[in-house]
Amino acid sequence: MILENGVIRTMDPALPVARALAVAGDRVAGGVGTHETALASPERVDLAGRCVLPGFTDSHVHFPTWSLAQRQVRLEDTATLDEALERIAAALRDVQPGGWLRGTGWRSGDWSPPTEPTKEALDRITGDTPAALMARDYHSLWLNSAALARANGDLEIDGGIVVRDAQGEPTGVLREECAWHFRDSHVRPTEDEMVEASREGVRIAVSRGVTSVHDKDGWLGALGVWQRLRDEGALHLRVWQSIPADQVEHAAALHMHSGFGDDLIRVGYLKAFMDGTLGSQTARLLDGSGVEITSRDELVEIIRAGARARLPVAVHAIGDLANRDALDAFEQTREEWRGLRPRIEHAQLLAEEDIARFAELGVAASVQFSHAPSDAEIAERFWAGMTDRAYAYRSLWDTGALLANGSDAPIEELDPWAGVVAAVSRDWHPEQRLSLDEALLATTVNPAWLARDEHRRGKLLPGYLADLVVLDRDPYETDDIANVNVVATMLSGRWTWNSPPWEDR
Repeated sequence: MILENGVIRTMDPALPVARALAVAGDRVAGGVGTHETALASPERVDLAGRCVLPGFTDSHVHFPTWSLAQRQVRLEDTATLDEALERIAAALRDVQPGGWLRGTGWRSGDWSPPTEPTKEALDRITGDTPAALMARDYHSLWLNSAALARANGDLEIDGGIVVRDAQGEPTGVLREECAWHFRDSHVRPTEDEMVEASREGVRIAVSRGVTSVHDKDGWLGALGVWQRLRDEGALHLRVWQSIPADQVEHAAALHMHSGFGDDLIRVGYLKAFMDGTLGSQTARLLDGSGVEITSRDELVEIIRAGARARLPVAVHAIGDLANRDALDAFEQTREEWRGLRPRIEHAQLLAEEDIARFAELGVAASVQFSHAPSDAEIAERFWAGMTDRAYAYRSLWDTGALLANGSDAPIEELDPWAGVVAAVSRDWHPEQRLSLDEALLATTVNPAWLARDEHRRGKLLPGYLADLVVLDRDPYETDDIANVNVVATMLSGRWTWNSPPWEDR
């Protein structure tokens, strides 16, 4: 196959642009010259001026959870508590008898006036139907009385918060470990539900140019979901899968080191949590506020256990103290994990003196460019006077840190191009903008490196896998990158979405 009459952006500085690209089997065959045109009846694809890039990677996504959220009541854009309740009431009619009303996306800090949700507010709408609504950041859970009754008073968990009223009664909001314990004990989806939802999720993802994901739903048994999709021929992207940190000994016993798997699904890394989030006001800050989920010393032991099993650690850290503790733990264990390519997820608020430590230690910053515009208003409220060092992508890049771009879907929508646009067009603290080239490197080349695939993915070079995306125009030659659209997606030389020919623009 020859893709011609367009712009090929290889993402390799030695030969950044080509006019055509040859694909043989599942690989890039190289630029198009006499040899390629002499091939027996090659299929020719007229790009008609369109642009080809390496396929996009979402470096931080909760894929089955995001897929399930497409079928639940969504509250992200509700402006008031009453509006949220109206949407919940409308969704109630679709709940099967004896079933749960599930939803996601609320953030009380976005409501005007700011109002904390309560079980009483939900009870008026839901009655005896149990309701469980995850916050936008997935670190808080809003329950009604029918749902709380399922726990029979078993709500308290170390590392979590049960929000209580003046009389000591649960308000209906659980945070951090308490929220996750309730979710896992009472509202956990079945594997069949996850497979059905993820089947459609894959179709949506590939329509947005995604050829690879770094999934964070290992705790949900996502490996089983991916394997079922692969076995039925419905898996059209590559998966670099997390394992919960508390399962490291099980992985070690089975010799499931990083990279174990096949061409589509591989075990990647351990996932741990240092603290909470901005939206739930549980991010751990140097001023002493927030929730500690994992201490520095505990993370040291997780890193060491991972190193023995040859599994790198990806650790969630939002607040400046959480990030410092994580960096300290990686520094203390540096000789043990060397070569394993660890990462800090989010790195949203950093002390100035810690920014350069990512590059110095060789710890990647797995960030979400789309979080900055979404969180700007609430960050100015909760982190007043500190936002000059929040979402500090330019500062990190300039020190030599490796940045990988993800969505954290379902917190943001799984849409890598939206993340690229957010990085390049950022208006809030514009001094932290990235160039288009940098944002694309963080969405193509750098994630492949984290997955130890840098010699076969992330660039369009001879011998690399033919994982690519076709855009309707060259984003380097337009002033309107927000309206650049994905035309088609290819994985291993096969079109996974919208095979040609394409209609003229």
